[in-house]
Amino acid sequence: MLVRNTLAAVVSAVALLSATGCAVTRDQSTVGSYVDDAAITTAVKAKYVGNKDVDASSISVETLNGTVQLSGFAKSANEKSTAESIARNVNGVKSVKNDILIRP
Repeated sequence: MLVRNTLAAVVSAVALLSATGCAVTRDQSTVGSYVDDAAITTAVKAKYVGNKDVDASSISVETLNGTVQLSGFAKSANEKSTAESIARNVNGVKSVKNDILIRP
């Protein structure tokens, strides 16, 4: 019974992920560009987590056609510029739009 339930859960998860994994948002021409953008977003977030000068939980990252948009809040101008610099140095990033606000 446990094997049957586990197998059913795995099959359901795979079906759900494959159905939503190919969704292409407006202004993206191919699934490939969507995958590239997702990889860039993940790489930027991972670098934020590994950097002690940037609070990864306070900064949101979105990517569209290689353009990274940063939003959220920083504690200082240094944190804001460090976040932008890290994003610029990720492979595949064409430009960075920094909309991070500095908390007073």
